[in-house]
Amino acid sequence: MDIFVVGLSHKTAPVAVREKVAFPPENMQTPLEQVLALPGIAEAVIVSTCNRVELYAVGPDALVGINQLKRFMAIYHQLDDEMLEDHLYSLSGDDAIRHVFKVTASLDSMVIGEPQILGQIKTAYGYAVEFKSVGLILNRFLHKAFSVAKRVRTETNIAGNAVSVSFAAVELARKIFGTIEGKTVMLVGAGEMCELAAKHFMNNGVDRVLVTNRTFARAEKLASEFSGQAILFENFHDHLQQVDILLSSTGATSFIINPDHVNGALRQRKQRPMFFIDIAVPRDIDPRVNDINNAYLYDVDDLQGVVNANLKERQKEASAAEEIIEHEIGQFRQWLGGLDVVPTIVALRQKVDQMRQIEVEKTFANLKHLSDKDRKAIAAMSNALMNKILHPPTRVLKQAQKDNDAQPYVDALQTLFDLEVDAPEGEMKQMDGE
Repeated sequence: MDIFVVGLSHKTAPVAVREKVAFPPENMQTPLEQVLALPGIAEAVIVSTCNRVELYAVGPDALVGINQLKRFMAIYHQLDDEMLEDHLYSLSGDDAIRHVFKVTASLDSMVIGEPQILGQIKTAYGYAVEFKSVGLILNRFLHKAFSVAKRVRTETNIAGNAVSVSFAAVELARKIFGTIEGKTVMLVGAGEMCELAAKHFMNNGVDRVLVTNRTFARAEKLASEFSGQAILFENFHDHLQQVDILLSSTGATSFIINPDHVNGALRQRKQRPMFFIDIAVPRDIDPRVNDINNAYLYDVDDLQGVVNANLKERQKEASAAEEIIEHEIGQFRQWLGGLDVVPTIVALRQKVDQMRQIEVEKTFANLKHLSDKDRKAIAAMSNALMNKILHPPTRVLKQAQKDNDAQPYVDALQTLFDLEVDAPEGEMKQMDGE
């Protein structure tokens, strides 16, 4: 049995294609049952997010299984095979294992280090468990993927730097104030970017939110979401002395905050620092504000520079994460190889032992004068001879399993001795120490 993957992602397909092959979560049972009914598929999981659609599967022949999954996706979504083929990728063996580990650890995400993908794959796995499309191999495989993702987040700083403009603002505010707990934020404008930034600030301990907007009803609505206070736009300058952090994003065509406004507020604040975040284009805040002592002004380009620097840091951390993944691939491949090695050894010993017992009984039938002592001695000798003969192939198989190179030996033994290999799940669990 081998693991293989068929899918597409933001790297290979535009959203217009991705939305056509999406699998709605409320109807995951039908596609899982159809995939599992394919003759080359023994286990399956379907991952469907806004940025990727991937099918993880197990089967006896990766090439056959991959072709069946591609055909299934085209038929299920009523798409042209050739059109879909242009956007699909397929992987098997170690390449498939590596890919799933990287996806789960968010190394293949649009934003490296984002946390959502792990939860999305856990959800996909939950559907597969619910509808009984996973077995021994994918169960173990995805649990291993989850533990790899945890190792990557614990042992690297891949998620430790802000990579959105709104969260970069929070990160900078912490550097300026040391802590933002108990601080007051003012939102000038009630657009989506201001709202998102405000959520980040609230989640990180900001105490109070003031909201002003040219449309007062919009200011009231947004203020209510944060248990804050709406302020008339015409009067917002009168409240600047209360503000530690100000985010501005309006559609104004000229500056709405100038150095005189800031100097006046700082005098009333007894020069306690103020942090201004201007994410408007054109800018809302006169850049000369940045020349004032205790006033810190960042515009959208400044914030994007922080984001770009942090993305580079995440890329560096990704290299360390990939080393963890390579180590984990070896461990999982060793376990996967053992699924064939252990039952092959068991089947080989059973077959040879049956042959030994038949021949011993034939010998005893022809030598009826033998005493019980002689019979026991012959049986013991035949058993010892069998163990000596089987010791070298057993040793080679176990070493090949450690080297992740057991499959050729497994195939040869099963063919040469015509072995019928059976691997009960309980036996595999015992082998794995569970």
